Amino acid sequence: MPKNMFRLFALFVLLAGFAAHPLFAKNAPDEQKDEAKTAESSSDTFKQLTLFSDVLERVRADYVDPVTDNKLIENALNGMLSALDPHSSYMNKKSFQDMQTQTRGEFGGLGIEVTMENSIVKVVSPIDDTPAAKAGLQPNDLITHINTKPVTDYTLNEAVDRMRGPPGTKVVLTIRRGGLSGRPFDVTLTRAVIRVQSVKWEPKEDVAYIRIGTFNEQTQVGLNKALAEAEDKLGKKLIGYVIDLRNNPGGLLDEAISVSGSFLEAGKEVVSTRSRHKEEDQSLVAKGGDKTQGKPIVVLINGGSASASEIVAGALQDHRRAILIGTKSFGKGSVQTIIPVSGGGAMRLTTARYYTPSGRSIQALGIEPDIVVQPAKLEKVAFGPGVHEADLKGALQNEASKEDKDKMSEAASENDEEGVFSSRELDKAKGKDKKSKKDEPPFDYQLARALDLIRGIHLYGAKTAK
Repeated sequence: MPKNMFRLFALFVLLAGFAAHPLFAKNAPDEQKDEAKTAESSSDTFKQLTLFSDVLERVRADYVDPVTDNKLIENALNGMLSALDPHSSYMNKKSFQDMQTQTRGEFGGLGIEVTMENSIVKVVSPIDDTPAAKAGLQPNDLITHINTKPVTDYTLNEAVDRMRGPPGTKVVLTIRRGGLSGRPFDVTLTRAVIRVQSVKWEPKEDVAYIRIGTFNEQTQVGLNKALAEAEDKLGKKLIGYVIDLRNNPGGLLDEAISVSGSFLEAGKEVVSTRSRHKEEDQSLVAKGGDKTQGKPIVVLINGGSASASEIVAGALQDHRRAILIGTKSFGKGSVQTIIPVSGGGAMRLTTARYYTPSGRSIQALGIEPDIVVQPAKLEKVAFGPGVHEADLKGALQNEASKEDKDKMSEAASENDEEGVFSSRELDKAKGKDKKSKKDEPPFDYQLARALDLIRGIHLYGAKTAK
């Protein structure tokens, strides 16, 4: 686009805004001051657009290698949005199509939820039963290279595109675990068609254990099936449910509302959202009614539980419908709206904060479990703090008062000291010899505590009823 043409386009956009503005109508005297401020602001905007045009033209003319207008504009848009917060971004046509495919629950790639921090790709959570999960990738792993190419050369969308590809092809990721100071190692993964089974369940004697791995368009359907099968298989023996939201990176808000409604009375508030425009604030409520007939529920959360999974956990906690066990959640308390734009792309824009039924904003703070239980860690070291929303560059601030934040910080610091177990202590707790077989599945201490709690609640209810 020629320089003067771009300026004419910017001027046209600006004048189009003026045409609808009171400045071009007959104005009352008491409005003139406000209009003067608006006119001054519009003049500043015009200057900034002129600056953008000058920079664009100079890059096109003098950059060391030829570069297309599409590339420059796309990078400019993505830079503008990603600088706002970690979750806003621009998606070109292909990225937008990939995102739509992913929310439907089937896509090609590695099966890994990622974000970007300081130009490094960070793992939020691997999706269950995908190449990433089977390869042992963990939340907070840093991906520094993709097929030997540094990720600092890419935007987040470009990095994701390079990890995707035809099923059966391989990709090599260079990983650092434990921060940038961790020793790098390569992992070779084979791409596959990712069919996300977002809900799985299995009987744990008299308790139904339901794992929800993500919130896509199939989640409520999968939950309905799991609840029906659990009731049919366990029958009168069924005493309660453990809902596992650990390492669940979130997903669709509508599915989170629907899932919450499966455990709450109809009409109970699940979440409220607040934006800049008060008329767009809304309160979303449960529909349908509790499908578990009021049986005890324990929800498992950890630092990989984010967004939609935090909505479900917060709603059940606030309504005292479930007891939360595990460690503090990620703390993503913002809502992103997908807005299609010309050319087939879209912008992912943070448009609101969400609040739990009690009015809590968990943005950058996370949800504290009712009972802190650290995971079993077979090392003789204390658990270090995980990475949460508050650690991401440009994360939105929480609007809670300083007093509330101080109380939560004190609680978090106290919780960090609880539940730390060495391998020897775990062996004693399980009644096993220190020499365990390597082929045995790792002991899930958090799940064991959740099952104990369900049975304890049931036993207490039975005793007091008598």
